[in-house]
Parts: sequence; C-alpha cells; structure tokens
Amino acid sequence: MERNISVIKDVNGKQIVVINDICFKGRQNIDWNEVEQYLKQYVGEFVEIAESKEIIYIGNDLPDEYTGSNYTAKLKGALAKAKANATQGIPEMIEIAENKRFRENLAKKHDKNARFGWYRYDSRFALPIFDDDGEVLRYNVFHVELVIRHAVDRKLYLYDIINIKKETSTPLEP
Repeated sequence: MERNISVIKDVNGKQIVVINDICFKGRQNIDWNEVEQYLKQYVGEFVEIAESKEIIYIGNDLPDEYTGSNYTAKLKGALAKAKANATQGIPEMIEIAENKRFRENLAKKHDKNARFGWYRYDSRFALPIFDDDGEVLRYNVFHVELVIRHAVDRKLYLYDIINIKKETSTPLEP
C-alpha cells in the first residue's frame, strides 16, 4: 500500500510525522482486523532511531498486540481513529523517536519476549481534518509513546503505541 507521509519540524524545531491520508475512516467501529492486516506489511522490517542510532525491529507480534491490546480496546472516537491511522507512519515515528526511558519486565508472561525489559520513547504525528468538500482544513497533532520490548535475542522490537494524546497547541495549517 502506498503511503503519503512526510516528516516536518514545528515552530519549536520538534519533528512531526505528517500522515496526509486517512485510510481508516469513521470514529465509531474501527475495523481492527483491517488495521491488523495493514500492519503485517511491516513485519520483518527494521528502522534506525535518528537520535540514538538504535535499531528497532518490527516482529510478527506487533499487528496482534497493536490492535488487540487492553489499551486499544479502551479507545473510543477520535483517539481510536488516530491510533488506526497512525499505522501509516510507524517507520517514521520510530525514526524521530526521542526521550528513551527504561522499565523492568515485571510480568511473568513476558519473560521470554521482553526478558531484558521495556523501553518507551516519545514520538508525534499529525492527521488531516477535512472540510465538507474534501479539502484539508488543518492537521491535528498527537503525542504518543512507543513501547519497545528488549527480547531474549537482545534485539529491540516495537510492541505497541500507547498514551495517544491530542496536543492542544495550535494545530498545523495545510
């Protein structure tokens, strides 16, 4: 699937992944199976974080976790639509990730797939808001946390995207 993505800097010099198309429409009843199928195109890829030069792999557990996590199940309305459409910019969101934080693995069920703990990074993306004629009015900017697992093979894998928050600052103009 072709992606219409760009990475820009805001007025403060912070990077934003701009997703120019809405693939998953509607704020009610997101088809998470369709989102899961979309995510499968990334499995096996890897992306380097520009700031730290770390390599983040995309494993075959991402599509299921991304669409079936407890966090995703609780999302409603605009935030569900934002998470679904954020899938288009995952490689770029990894690339611009910053503010790495570590958390120990405390759950027995993750002893193998996150043996060496978890990392969280901050990233940002923007989605267009259209008028009735299909013209872009503005872009809403969202802050997210990328959840990265440090696996038994010593590689870092994207596990989920959580804590999606719409930024209340001035939205991007087209």
